[in-house]
Amino acid sequence: MAISMRAQVSRVAPVSLSARSNVTRSFARAAPQARSARTASLTVRAEAAADENLGFKTMRSGIKEAAEENLLTPRFYTTDFDEMEQMFSEKINPNIDMADFESTLKEFQEDYNQKHFVRNDEFKAAADSIQGPTRKIFIEFLERSCTAEFSGFLLYKELGRRLKKTAPVVAEIFTLMSRDEARHAGFLNKAMSDFNLALDLGFLTKNRKYTFFKPKFVFYATYLSEKIGYWRYISIYRHLQRNPDEQLYPIFKYFENWCQDESRHGDFFTALLKNQKQLVDPNDWEAKIWSRFFCLSVYITMYLNDHSRSTFYESIGLDTKQFNKHVIIETNRTTARIFPSTVDVEHPDFFKRLDALVVTNTKLAALNKETGPFAALKKIPVIISFALQLIAILLMKPVDSGAMDYLDESELAY
Repeated sequence: MAISMRAQVSRVAPVSLSARSNVTRSFARAAPQARSARTASLTVRAEAAADENLGFKTMRSGIKEAAEENLLTPRFYTTDFDEMEQMFSEKINPNIDMADFESTLKEFQEDYNQKHFVRNDEFKAAADSIQGPTRKIFIEFLERSCTAEFSGFLLYKELGRRLKKTAPVVAEIFTLMSRDEARHAGFLNKAMSDFNLALDLGFLTKNRKYTFFKPKFVFYATYLSEKIGYWRYISIYRHLQRNPDEQLYPIFKYFENWCQDESRHGDFFTALLKNQKQLVDPNDWEAKIWSRFFCLSVYITMYLNDHSRSTFYESIGLDTKQFNKHVIIETNRTTARIFPSTVDVEHPDFFKRLDALVVTNTKLAALNKETGPFAALKKIPVIISFALQLIAILLMKPVDSGAMDYLDESELAY
């Protein structure tokens, strides 16, 4: 999750084929055979470097420039830390259920995965065997996953620091969650280095844009991201256990224990929401709107992202559409236990409309690459179509769900 201050970075672009051939020809004309041989050697090395980077821009040798930010890329987040302090101060809110948080803290202190993320020789060997378009899509998958985990680390770390005096138990849980996220991000970044590229996470911390979310939006969005992360990881793990021949890279073997971290994080946000009952009150129209809005935001973002990278899922034997459908349905069922309103994802029209959105988004992505004088005008009808399709999904009848389980009978008005 994360903030924005942009700095200029020197960019090393891959040498084009035409540029290399021109250089080779000019050297060949100007020198005898020995010089031509040296030129040929330089050309081969330049081609090898370009192949190794697969067209990715690098900041320096082995360090990849972060992917350009857009509406679908993982974000870094910040929030109103003063408001957070007030929300979890026992002096201001004496009815906070600290017993729930204390039991959650004990579970985090166990650190079940302390020795889980240990690499072996399989990683580099497997990465070397992945070539061509599949290699590129694997790097993109690792980068997006690393950025998302590192985003969580930054936000949780700052919350742990800022809440230390007013809510020490909650603060320590955030600190321990940042430990988990840092471990995940580091493991993913090391995996990227198996493909001869990695991210400069320190540079990202200082230079990436940070999106401001009010605390309640952090709760909704982060709960969903942790729970959907659980269902993504466990679904991939189970698929590859059933189909070991599709196990192209050993990182997926770690997903069973890894997803338990995601689940524990989501359970902690369940406890936070239970202690901020106005956010899950089934009689509060605002709580119902925001909970449904964030469900749709997370589901649609994942669906569009995954369908734009379906090659990755196909490379490990998954059907992108069926995988997404399964993950969204299971996440929605889990979310319905706490959110006051969710999306009717099991309505037959829901995924039909998402599929239509994928088609429109694909057209828009293609138009975004055009640079002609009428490129902007050609995008207008496609953007309008995208907006109308999005509105149609937003206006689908919601499902009232089970958040009432967390409210006292005296608080419910029928």
